[in-house]
Amino acid sequence: MDRVNLLVLLGAGAAIWAGGTVYFGYRGHVILEASPQRYWITFAILPVLSATLCIAILYWRRIAPADWASAMLLLAIPGMFGEAIALSNLAMFLPRLQLGSAGKYGALLFATYALVLSIGEIVSLRKP
Repeated sequence: MDRVNLLVLLGAGAAIWAGGTVYFGYRGHVILEASPQRYWITFAILPVLSATLCIAILYWRRIAPADWASAMLLLAIPGMFGEAIALSNLAMFLPRLQLGSAGKYGALLFATYALVLSIGEIVSLRKP
C-alpha cells in the first residue's frame, strides 16, 4: 500500500471517529438510554453501516483485497485511540450520556470494530 493511501485511510478513520463521537455526544443518550429495544436495534445496525462505509472507502481507494486487513486497521486505529480517550473522559467528550451508559457505548464500539476488522482479515486471507 502506498503512502498516499496510508494517509488517506488514517485521515478517513479520524474523520469517522470525530463524526461519530460528536454525534453520540449530542444524540447518544437518545439511543443508549431511551429503551432497550432502541439500543439493540442500533447494536445490530451500526456495525453493519460502519463496515459498509469502510468497505466503500477501500473500493474508492482501490485497495487490493490482500491489503484489506491492514487497510481496515488503518481506518480503525484513530477511532480506537480516540475512544480510549473519550471513554476515560466521558463527561467532556460525551456530556449528555450518563456514566452508566459508558458500558453500552463501549460494547457498541467493540462490536463495530470487531466486525470491521474481521471483514478485513477474512478478505485478506481468501485465496484468489
